[in-house]
Amino acid sequence: MKVDKFPNRIIEKDKEDYLYFGGTAYLGLPANAEFQNILIKNILIWGSSYGSSRNANIKLMAYENGESFLAKSIKSEASLTVSSGMLAGKIVIATLDFQTDCFFHFPNTHTAIKTPNSLPFFIGTELNPRLLDDLKEKITILTDAVPSFQVKSIDLSFLKLIPNNKEITLVVDESHSLGIVGENGCGIYSSIDYLNIKRKIMLASLGKAFGLTGGVIASDFEFIKQIAANEVFVSSAGMNPAFAQTIPDAKQIYIGQHQKLKDNLKYLKDHLTESKAFSFNKNYPIIYPENENSAETFAAHKIIITNFKYPTATKDLNRIVITANHRKEDLDKIIHILNHS
Repeated sequence: MKVDKFPNRIIEKDKEDYLYFGGTAYLGLPANAEFQNILIKNILIWGSSYGSSRNANIKLMAYENGESFLAKSIKSEASLTVSSGMLAGKIVIATLDFQTDCFFHFPNTHTAIKTPNSLPFFIGTELNPRLLDDLKEKITILTDAVPSFQVKSIDLSFLKLIPNNKEITLVVDESHSLGIVGENGCGIYSSIDYLNIKRKIMLASLGKAFGLTGGVIASDFEFIKQIAANEVFVSSAGMNPAFAQTIPDAKQIYIGQHQKLKDNLKYLKDHLTESKAFSFNKNYPIIYPENENSAETFAAHKIIITNFKYPTATKDLNRIVITANHRKEDLDKIIHILNHS
């Protein structure tokens, strides 16, 4: 389905208006006029792009402003922006490859942090025995904060079972949690507190909740220093500086839109009847209907949801995405269909 303008809460199909419950604009920012005005102002100051290396002799304050804000929001020591979430993942993996003896991955880990030599964290329902052996080594564990087809943050309590002879680095992809879960949308990074983790690293696409093309990596000062020295980072152009400056400038909009999203989720929680026909969590803006024909069912009610073949799944991904811009009357239509499914 091709469209000729950004789909906010309404999308046009065959010259008719449909409600849109798809995409990843959780805070509804790409269509937010106030947010757009801040972005336009910054384009006039910082230009439409900046193709130089971040390590060149000219340093744009827009990057420092954006990264300081992100580090404070995520509650990390430092952060660094790059041009995409995918690049953020690849640079993190490339940097860790030289200091990791063995990688392990949780189920359905996103492509951004996949590495060919990684071992599964679980064998069936049990911890991989390789994590429990007596070998003294440095391991890196890879996971999404909220994996696909789930509506709750990943359970990391299994990390406590790993013995102290394993030096653990944890990498969490927060593309679908940053700006959404936690205090003011801080994500899960700051809540991860296990004594046997030596280093934790988060990365995320900023093109989801934050509404800006780019990616972020956050961790301790030393690791961010390593990322800044990585040859891929040094030889790449940075995130659009106008976008980087818009991040701190739009602080109050993020807070307001996050509250609107929470209000919409509470409304759903208060009116949806709990059912095995769909997965819903009052703290997360995605509903997964179990019926594989859900896209057709909703389309018959003039509602478009996300539907596509997901790389790590055996079935099509059907996803109802709630945003801060949806109105109560929009939600009522979703509620009616789900309560009668």
